[in-house]
Amino acid sequence: MSVEYYAKLERGNLAGASPAVLEALARALRLDEAERAHLLNLAHAADGSDVLTRPRRRTPQWKAHRSLQWVLDAVTAGPAFVRNGRMDVLATNRLARALYDDVYATPHNQANLARFNFLDPASRRFYPDWDTAADIAVSILRTEAGRNPHDKDLHDLVGELCTRSDDFRTRWGAHNVRHHGTGSKLFHHHAVGDLTLAYEGLEMAAEPGLTLTVYTAEPGSPSEEGLRLLATWAATRDAVAAEK
Repeated sequence: MSVEYYAKLERGNLAGASPAVLEALARALRLDEAERAHLLNLAHAADGSDVLTRPRRRTPQWKAHRSLQWVLDAVTAGPAFVRNGRMDVLATNRLARALYDDVYATPHNQANLARFNFLDPASRRFYPDWDTAADIAVSILRTEAGRNPHDKDLHDLVGELCTRSDDFRTRWGAHNVRHHGTGSKLFHHHAVGDLTLAYEGLEMAAEPGLTLTVYTAEPGSPSEEGLRLLATWAATRDAVAAEK
């Protein structure tokens, strides 16, 4: 690969780059799996003469089918929810709805975790390690932008966040990407306190682009007791709401 050709790729001119060249570049730069996938997605988006004129499209409104909601509701020991690459929360079980009570408390959040993260002051309390949560949110959106570059809803969300949040705009300019598959997070719920939860994110084969995430706590830990308290709090709240 010549210096001139590499410089062209570095400037973002990926149209026509062969898979072999892209794989070699990924190996040379020691890209991780998320970064490699992002490079291939960018090259795919650039491959075609109509890319710059292709209209951006809105994603059709998605609603969980009954059997998926049954699956979510069957998870009773931990929060479980479905999100898309824009970080819209699309379906939840009772515990996830309770965990993200702050997200739903403000209608402007529109049940979007990125909007909550950067535009709602409550997120600073909800995420004790706010900087890490913010980094993860932006990297997920950046990954989605490479995977689905013509999603108008995503472009609108990024534009809103760049305009209204310096924290988001700085992170967005870093172009970091990642796969959000497994790990642990620290939350501070207003009703039950601190929760350290492990999570697994599962790509949904029947619904490409959607992720099913399940949280759980270490057995015997204070966070496991916290999830039980959260379940009790949610059941009491729902019972009171039903009586009104």
